[in-house]
Amino acid sequence: MTYPKLCIGLSNPKSPTNVGAVMRAAGCFGVDAVFYTGERYPRARKFSTDTKQASRSIPLSGVDSLLDAVPEGAAIVCVELVEGAQPLNAFQHPENAFYIFGPEDGTLSQALVNRAQAVVYIPTVGCLNLAATVNVVLYDRLAKSRDCIAGDELIRRSRDKNNRVKVRGGPL
Repeated sequence: MTYPKLCIGLSNPKSPTNVGAVMRAAGCFGVDAVFYTGERYPRARKFSTDTKQASRSIPLSGVDSLLDAVPEGAAIVCVELVEGAQPLNAFQHPENAFYIFGPEDGTLSQALVNRAQAVVYIPTVGCLNLAATVNVVLYDRLAKSRDCIAGDELIRRSRDKNNRVKVRGGPL
């Protein structure tokens, strides 16, 4: 049986805007599933902001506990501004990871942090919002990956239909 390699957990996300942006990032970076806890998002779900409709292909599931949602064999990586955490730029991402992000107006529980194989933070002055944090962590994972694909074909598949701009002297 194959298990997901990349999943995200959101601890009581505050706004549907952030969850929508997280789902867009999930689609862009190849996330297999997204889980969330809390009551705030389900009440606000009707204000959908998943502009790329990623939730049609990536499961977005409410759970009572993120620890119960950890895929088999996945390393738990908490992303939070907590003392003793490792800066993201020095972090080596596990192949099979379950990244857990805290709410913007709170923090992850000590129980989650205690169960994590790694706790990382983004070394910024001040904190980023949830969606920005997810994007930075997923990009860092991609940039450090051996499987990172790049080039004009990826650009053509990924860009908006109204974008046909090319670098001068670039390939036709």
